[in-house]
Amino acid sequence: PVAIALHAVDLAPRPRSEKSCAVVVGAGLIGLLVIQSLRTRGWQHIIAVDLDAGRLAIACELGASKGISARDENALQQIRDYAGADGAEAAWEVVGAAAPFDLAVRAVQKNGTVVLVGNLQASVAFPLQEVVTRQITLRGSCACAGEYPEAVARISDGSIRVEPLLSICAPLADGAQLFARLEAGKEPLMKVILTP
Repeated sequence: PVAIALHAVDLAPRPRSEKSCAVVVGAGLIGLLVIQSLRTRGWQHIIAVDLDAGRLAIACELGASKGISARDENALQQIRDYAGADGAEAAWEVVGAAAPFDLAVRAVQKNGTVVLVGNLQASVAFPLQEVVTRQITLRGSCACAGEYPEAVARISDGSIRVEPLLSICAPLADGAQLFARLEAGKEPLMKVILTP
């Protein structure tokens, strides 16, 4: 997952200045790793957007400078208030659903870049006029391409922290019960590790 996040971050240009702002829509496991990867690439202003307040708190602990609830009807305005009236330079959509995709596109400034990492839905409505008239670059991101050694180094040196993303570490014998809990989706579990 760390290599996947580093790969996604490297598909957009680096920040142009110290005031440059990035948006990450979706603060699940990969989104939280994208936030940390953005920090390693020099982004100082990072907005995290998610439905879950707990995940927004973790996002801010791991490097986001602002958390915005996706439930807020004024989420886009809050992004622009923080990033500047024109929007952010780049956004990463890490959910793969219609509303997060639309928000990511609208969150960037003219000539901005949106990197699509999530793929929950097979297809979503496409805000064609937004992309065309504001000359937005869309990039798809899948897996990784040689970032694994850096991922291991970043975990080792602490510049990317994975411990806060571990929800449970349990014996292998508890596997069936934990899979049932994950499938039920009633708990905000991110990463579950089973040990033999």
